[in-house]
Amino acid sequence: MYQRVATGATRGGMATDSGDVVVTLDQVPRWSDADQRAFGAGDTSSPFFHFSDPLTSSSGAETGGDGVVSIFPVDHEINSKIYLWRGNPWNLEVDAVVNSTNESLDEAHSCPGLHAAAGPGLAEECATLGGCRTGMAKVTNAYDLPARKVIHTVGPKYAVKYHTAAENALSHCYRSCLELLIENGLQSIATGCIYTEAKNYPREPAAHVAIRTVRRFLEKQKDKITAVVFCTTTSSDTEIYKRLLPLYFPRDRHEEEIAMSKLPSDVGDENGETVIDERKIRIKPLPAVSASIPKPSASLADSPVADVGLTMKQKSVKLDSYLDPGFMSLSKDPDQRRKEQWEKKAQAQSGFNCAKLLGFGDLGGPPLSAAEEYSLHSRYLAKANSLNLSEIAEMKIVYRGGVDSEGRPVMVVVGAHFLLRCLDLERFVLYVVKEFEPLLQKPYTIVYFHSAANLQLQPDLGWMKRLQQILGRKHKRNLHAIYVLHPTLGLRAAIFALQLFVDGEVWKKVVYVDRLLQLFRYVPREQLTIPDFVFQHDLEVNGGKGVIVDPRTKYIYQRHSA
Repeated sequence: MYQRVATGATRGGMATDSGDVVVTLDQVPRWSDADQRAFGAGDTSSPFFHFSDPLTSSSGAETGGDGVVSIFPVDHEINSKIYLWRGNPWNLEVDAVVNSTNESLDEAHSCPGLHAAAGPGLAEECATLGGCRTGMAKVTNAYDLPARKVIHTVGPKYAVKYHTAAENALSHCYRSCLELLIENGLQSIATGCIYTEAKNYPREPAAHVAIRTVRRFLEKQKDKITAVVFCTTTSSDTEIYKRLLPLYFPRDRHEEEIAMSKLPSDVGDENGETVIDERKIRIKPLPAVSASIPKPSASLADSPVADVGLTMKQKSVKLDSYLDPGFMSLSKDPDQRRKEQWEKKAQAQSGFNCAKLLGFGDLGGPPLSAAEEYSLHSRYLAKANSLNLSEIAEMKIVYRGGVDSEGRPVMVVVGAHFLLRCLDLERFVLYVVKEFEPLLQKPYTIVYFHSAANLQLQPDLGWMKRLQQILGRKHKRNLHAIYVLHPTLGLRAAIFALQLFVDGEVWKKVVYVDRLLQLFRYVPREQLTIPDFVFQHDLEVNGGKGVIVDPRTKYIYQRHSA
């Protein structure tokens, strides 16, 4: 439980009454303020100066000599955007506050007190979001809070042997929150410590990840963000942040020099994520006879443990019990193994080569397992959430509709927009994965307008197969139907080819619809946003007598006389 502390907003990140008082940014101490210097490197009683960093390698003290360029140099512009405050973030008058929650976004696992302060509307909106994956973030209104928005994110569970995965997931939590801040046109954010005691994430390593991720993000996007407030609710967290902030946000050359000797051996890549050799470390079952496993030697200089950024002292008995050479052993690169399997399968199915010659694309290759499809989908979704794909959204090729006649959510696809515009197919796939993700969790429907679209085998059937693999098995299982409006003979032939060569289970769910009025039997008109040319095409194709009245806009569409 968070404890309430004495009243009086004091500078330097000290205790503040967290009641119902609204606190503005003017009342919160900047990291670069003069009264914060009491905790700087020049004070020998400062935790920054006195205590050693458990993540620092033994050779770290030798890196601060003359001529060495600091990884995190002094940047006064960035420092002016950093705040340290003791209190609950939702009492701050900022654009957005961060809520650390679970995958279901339920009130019981959210930051204690946030839902009570925001009112019942917050929980009701969270229930409509379809959950959130670990490392991702979603945004809602703030309701009764002084902030404008609440950004919800899901922190990872922690285990020593999965240290790197947990560290990168936590880093992605902070980065996702900052990206959502910018995407929603906001500039200031307040965040507490995105971890819970229930998930066992150590406080100090979590603070390292948080601070360095924010630093790396501001180095790229500092013009779009005015304030990042680190909020702590316990004295231990406050002291940790006072000690670690000078490492990543040094305020003068003296702090920068000390930071070079105290920074951890692995401070991540340009995004703050842990750096490891790509796909070198693999999990393998322990040998059947545990006695045959040699104990780790006293010297860990040559141990694979160094590859994941874990540095240990020679007599660290606690971590010795978690790390085992059998777990950390190396195996053949799985990408290379997959490539070899793909080539063998393609050779065995050489009959599919004729599909390439006919322009249908590569339909060979082995099928993916459920785990491989899940991994593929997760990678695409993570990348899609990290990019700004607004130019794809503006094309209106794929967009959300309402619900069909039985209450299933609807995704609309406009064929003419796809075929008539210059499109980056890889970015389009990322956008599709991001847009479809909320729908894949339960039954849904696709409405495809083929009106006025000339059929071209671009993208080819091979590309369609790949897209289906990326969307995964939930897409196949929960897809109810694909309603195709104004199908042509060529389109029917293409869908027949998809049934034969790609996936009959999905493409046999196609329902051909020749008239708009027929489509409205499956999906009510008020649930669809239909381009004007679709109405005109319907009149052209289905005869010149009569008119169609759009029941939503009351616009009358008439066939033009020849």
